[in-house]
Amino acid sequence: MLKGRSAVITGSTSGIGLGIAHALAKEGCNILLNGFGDATEIEKIRAELANDFKVKCVYSPADMSKPADIRAMIALAAKELGSVDILVNNAGIQHVAPVPEFPDEKWDQIIAINLSSVFHASKAAIPLMRAKGWGRVVNIASAHGLVASPFKSAYVSAKHGVLGFTKTLALETAKEQITCNAICPGYVRTPLVDKQVDDQAKVHGIPRERVIAEVILKPQPSGRFVEVDELGALTVFLCSEAGKSITGTSLSVDGGWTAA
Repeated sequence: MLKGRSAVITGSTSGIGLGIAHALAKEGCNILLNGFGDATEIEKIRAELANDFKVKCVYSPADMSKPADIRAMIALAAKELGSVDILVNNAGIQHVAPVPEFPDEKWDQIIAINLSSVFHASKAAIPLMRAKGWGRVVNIASAHGLVASPFKSAYVSAKHGVLGFTKTLALETAKEQITCNAICPGYVRTPLVDKQVDDQAKVHGIPRERVIAEVILKPQPSGRFVEVDELGALTVFLCSEAGKSITGTSLSVDGGWTAA
Protein backbone atom coordinates (compact mmCIF):
# COMPACT_ATOMS: atom_id res chain seq x y z
CA MET A 1 0.00 0.00 0.00
CA LEU A 2 2.82 2.42 0.74
CA LYS A 3 4.81 1.78 -2.43
CA GLY A 4 5.04 5.02 -4.40
CA ARG A 5 3.81 7.19 -1.53
CA SER A 6 5.84 10.29 -0.67
CA ALA A 7 7.01 10.89 2.89
CA VAL A 8 8.54 13.96 4.55
CA ILE A 9 10.40 13.20 7.78
CA THR A 10 11.74 16.20 9.67
CA GLY A 11 14.94 15.81 11.67
CA SER A 12 15.81 12.68 9.71
CA THR A 13 19.55 12.87 9.14
CA SER A 14 20.15 10.83 12.31
CA GLY A 15 18.46 9.07 15.20
CA ILE A 16 14.74 8.34 15.28
CA GLY A 17 13.99 10.29 12.10
CA LEU A 18 16.57 8.40 10.06
CA GLY A 19 15.26 5.10 11.41
CA ILE A 20 11.74 6.04 10.34
CA ALA A 21 13.02 7.13 6.91
CA HIS A 22 14.64 3.69 6.50
CA ALA A 23 11.43 1.91 7.53
CA LEU A 24 9.26 3.89 5.10
CA ALA A 25 11.77 3.60 2.25
CA LYS A 26 11.83 -0.16 2.80
CA GLU A 27 8.08 -0.14 2.16
CA GLY A 28 8.63 1.70 -1.13
CA CYS A 29 8.02 5.30 -0.05
CA ASN A 30 9.86 8.14 -1.72
CA ILE A 31 11.58 10.18 0.96
CA LEU A 32 12.41 13.78 1.76
CA LEU A 33 15.15 13.93 4.36
CA ASN A 34 15.60 17.01 6.52
CA GLY A 35 18.08 18.00 9.19
CA PHE A 36 21.49 19.41 9.92
CA GLY A 37 24.87 17.73 9.75
CA ASP A 38 27.91 17.23 7.59
CA ALA A 39 26.96 17.74 3.93
CA THR A 40 29.05 14.81 2.71
CA GLU A 41 27.55 12.44 5.27
CA ILE A 42 24.00 13.60 4.48
CA GLU A 43 24.56 13.03 0.77
CA LYS A 44 25.85 9.55 1.56
CA ILE A 45 22.71 8.81 3.59
CA ARG A 46 20.46 10.16 0.81
CA ALA A 47 22.21 8.13 -1.89
CA GLU A 48 22.15 4.94 0.18
CA LEU A 49 18.41 5.23 0.83
CA ALA A 50 17.73 5.80 -2.86
CA ASN A 51 19.98 2.97 -4.02
CA ASP A 52 19.23 0.40 -1.34
CA PHE A 53 15.44 0.69 -1.59
CA LYS A 54 15.07 1.86 -5.22
CA VAL A 55 13.13 4.96 -4.23
CA LYS A 56 13.49 8.65 -4.92
CA CYS A 57 15.17 10.50 -2.06
CA VAL A 58 15.75 14.23 -1.81
CA TYR A 59 17.12 16.43 0.96
CA SER A 60 16.00 19.76 2.39
CA PRO A 61 18.18 21.74 4.81
CA ALA A 62 15.12 23.62 6.10
CA ASP A 63 15.49 25.12 9.57
CA MET A 64 12.51 23.93 11.62
CA SER A 65 12.53 27.14 13.64
CA LYS A 66 11.68 29.15 10.48
CA PRO A 67 8.14 28.90 9.06
CA ALA A 68 9.25 30.06 5.60
CA ASP A 69 11.83 27.27 5.46
CA ILE A 70 9.19 24.72 6.46
CA ARG A 71 6.82 25.86 3.74
CA ALA A 72 9.66 25.69 1.20
CA MET A 73 10.46 22.14 2.34
CA ILE A 74 6.89 20.97 1.78
CA ALA A 75 6.85 22.70 -1.60
CA LEU A 76 10.10 20.95 -2.53
CA ALA A 77 8.60 17.58 -1.64
CA ALA A 78 5.52 18.33 -3.75
CA LYS A 79 7.71 19.32 -6.69
CA GLU A 80 10.29 16.54 -6.52
CA LEU A 81 8.19 13.67 -5.13
CA GLY A 82 4.77 14.55 -6.55
CA SER A 83 3.02 15.34 -3.28
CA VAL A 84 3.21 14.77 0.47
CA ASP A 85 1.27 11.67 1.46
CA ILE A 86 3.00 11.08 4.78
CA LEU A 87 4.35 13.72 7.15
CA VAL A 88 6.42 12.64 10.13
CA ASN A 89 7.06 15.57 12.45
CA ASN A 90 10.13 14.35 14.29
CA ALA A 91 12.56 17.27 14.58
CA GLY A 92 13.44 18.15 18.14
CA ILE A 93 16.06 19.62 20.42
CA GLN A 94 16.58 19.58 24.17
CA HIS A 95 18.05 21.76 26.91
CA VAL A 96 18.18 20.89 30.60
CA ALA A 97 18.11 23.56 33.33
CA PRO A 98 15.98 24.62 36.31
CA VAL A 99 13.23 27.10 35.42
CA PRO A 100 14.89 30.14 37.09
CA GLU A 101 18.07 29.46 35.11
CA PHE A 102 16.47 28.38 31.83
CA PRO A 103 17.72 30.70 29.05
CA ASP A 104 14.93 32.61 27.31
CA GLU A 105 16.41 31.92 23.90
CA LYS A 106 16.52 28.18 24.58
CA TRP A 107 12.85 28.18 25.61
CA ASP A 108 11.89 30.01 22.40
CA GLN A 109 14.03 27.71 20.24
CA ILE A 110 12.65 24.50 21.75
CA ILE A 111 9.04 25.65 21.43
CA ALA A 112 9.67 26.68 17.82
CA ILE A 113 11.36 23.45 16.72
CA ASN A 114 9.53 20.90 18.88
CA LEU A 115 6.01 22.36 18.67
CA SER A 116 5.50 25.22 16.23
CA SER A 117 7.19 23.32 13.39
CA VAL A 118 4.55 20.59 13.76
CA PHE A 119 1.86 23.19 13.10
CA HIS A 120 3.63 24.85 10.18
CA ALA A 121 4.52 21.58 8.42
CA SER A 122 1.04 20.14 8.90
CA LYS A 123 -0.61 23.36 7.73
CA ALA A 124 1.40 23.20 4.50
CA ALA A 125 0.96 19.45 3.94
CA ILE A 126 -2.73 18.90 4.69
CA PRO A 127 -3.98 20.66 1.51
CA LEU A 128 -1.75 18.33 -0.55
CA MET A 129 -3.17 15.30 1.25
CA ARG A 130 -6.71 16.54 0.72
CA ALA A 131 -6.04 17.00 -2.99
CA LYS A 132 -5.13 13.30 -3.22
CA GLY A 133 -7.82 12.12 -0.80
CA TRP A 134 -5.35 10.35 1.49
CA GLY A 135 -2.77 11.23 4.09
CA ARG A 136 -0.98 10.31 7.30
CA VAL A 137 0.51 12.66 9.88
CA VAL A 138 2.66 11.03 12.55
CA ASN A 139 3.97 13.30 15.29
CA ILE A 140 6.90 12.05 17.33
CA ALA A 141 6.08 13.29 20.80
CA SER A 142 7.56 11.71 23.92
CA ALA A 143 6.72 10.12 27.23
CA HIS A 144 7.28 13.72 28.31
CA GLY A 145 4.10 14.57 26.41
CA LEU A 146 2.27 12.59 29.10
CA VAL A 147 4.37 13.07 32.23
CA ALA A 148 6.94 15.60 33.39
CA SER A 149 10.52 15.52 34.61
CA PRO A 150 12.44 18.28 36.39
CA PHE A 151 14.76 20.60 34.46
CA LYS A 152 12.94 20.05 31.12
CA SER A 153 10.26 22.74 31.23
CA ALA A 154 10.42 23.73 27.56
CA TYR A 155 10.64 20.17 26.22
CA VAL A 156 7.79 18.92 28.43
CA SER A 157 5.63 21.91 27.50
CA ALA A 158 6.29 21.45 23.79
CA LYS A 159 5.56 17.72 23.82
CA HIS A 160 2.33 18.20 25.78
CA GLY A 161 1.41 20.75 23.11
CA VAL A 162 2.14 18.24 20.33
CA LEU A 163 -0.41 15.85 21.83
CA GLY A 164 -3.06 18.58 21.94
CA PHE A 165 -2.33 19.53 18.34
CA THR A 166 -2.52 15.87 17.30
CA LYS A 167 -6.03 15.52 18.73
CA THR A 168 -7.18 18.75 17.11
CA LEU A 169 -5.89 17.88 13.64
CA ALA A 170 -7.35 14.37 13.93
CA LEU A 171 -10.80 15.81 14.61
CA GLU A 172 -10.51 18.25 11.72
CA THR A 173 -9.69 15.42 9.28
CA ALA A 174 -11.78 12.65 10.84
CA LYS A 175 -14.22 12.36 7.91
CA GLU A 176 -11.41 12.18 5.38
CA GLN A 177 -8.90 9.44 4.64
CA ILE A 178 -6.35 11.40 6.64
CA THR A 179 -5.18 10.38 10.10
CA CYS A 180 -3.05 12.12 12.69
CA ASN A 181 -1.43 10.29 15.58
CA ALA A 182 1.41 10.79 18.03
CA ILE A 183 4.06 8.31 19.09
CA CYS A 184 5.38 8.82 22.61
CA PRO A 185 8.76 7.10 22.97
CA GLY A 186 10.57 6.62 26.23
CA TYR A 187 14.32 6.93 26.08
CA VAL A 188 15.78 5.91 22.75
CA ARG A 189 19.54 5.76 22.28
CA THR A 190 20.09 8.64 19.87
CA PRO A 191 22.48 11.61 19.63
CA LEU A 192 19.82 13.74 21.39
CA VAL A 193 19.71 11.36 24.35
CA ASP A 194 23.51 11.15 24.46
CA LYS A 195 23.54 14.94 24.85
CA GLN A 196 20.94 14.66 27.62
CA VAL A 197 23.18 12.18 29.40
CA ASP A 198 26.05 14.67 29.28
CA ASP A 199 23.79 17.52 30.46
CA GLN A 200 22.36 15.47 33.32
CA ALA A 201 25.86 14.38 34.34
CA LYS A 202 26.74 18.05 34.77
CA VAL A 203 23.52 18.86 36.66
CA HIS A 204 23.86 15.90 39.05
CA GLY A 205 27.65 15.80 39.19
CA ILE A 206 27.89 12.07 38.53
CA PRO A 207 29.49 9.91 35.78
CA ARG A 208 27.63 9.14 32.53
CA GLU A 209 27.21 5.45 33.41
CA ARG A 210 25.37 6.34 36.61
CA VAL A 211 23.24 8.88 34.76
CA ILE A 212 22.09 6.17 32.35
CA ALA A 213 21.26 3.64 35.08
CA GLU A 214 20.06 5.94 37.86
CA VAL A 215 18.58 8.94 36.01
CA ILE A 216 17.84 8.27 32.34
CA LEU A 217 16.46 4.70 32.57
CA LYS A 218 15.18 4.95 36.15
CA PRO A 219 11.58 5.75 35.08
CA GLN A 220 11.62 3.10 32.31
CA PRO A 221 10.65 -0.22 34.00
CA SER A 222 12.00 -2.32 31.14
CA GLY A 223 15.48 -1.08 32.06
CA ARG A 224 16.51 -0.78 28.43
CA PHE A 225 16.50 1.86 25.73
CA VAL A 226 13.74 1.74 23.10
CA GLU A 227 15.13 0.70 19.70
CA VAL A 228 14.81 3.03 16.72
CA ASP A 229 13.55 0.11 14.62
CA GLU A 230 10.54 -0.27 16.92
CA LEU A 231 9.47 3.30 16.17
CA GLY A 232 9.98 2.80 12.46
CA ALA A 233 7.77 -0.30 12.49
CA LEU A 234 5.02 1.50 14.40
CA THR A 235 5.11 4.41 11.97
CA VAL A 236 4.74 2.02 9.04
CA PHE A 237 1.74 0.40 10.76
CA LEU A 238 0.04 3.74 11.36
CA CYS A 239 0.55 4.63 7.70
CA SER A 240 -0.79 1.27 6.48
CA GLU A 241 -4.35 0.26 5.63
CA ALA A 242 -4.53 -1.46 9.02
CA GLY A 243 -4.12 1.93 10.70
CA LYS A 244 -6.86 3.76 8.82
CA SER A 245 -9.22 3.98 11.83
CA ILE A 246 -6.52 4.97 14.31
CA THR A 247 -6.51 8.74 14.65
CA GLY A 248 -6.13 11.25 17.45
CA THR A 249 -4.24 8.77 19.61
CA SER A 250 -1.03 8.90 21.61
CA LEU A 251 0.82 5.59 21.45
CA SER A 252 3.34 5.00 24.23
CA VAL A 253 6.53 3.09 23.41
CA ASP A 254 8.25 3.57 26.73
CA GLY A 255 8.99 0.25 28.38
CA GLY A 256 6.18 0.80 30.89
CA TRP A 257 7.22 4.32 31.98
CA THR A 258 3.70 5.82 31.83
CA ALA A 259 1.96 2.68 33.13
CA ALA A 260 2.58 3.71 36.73
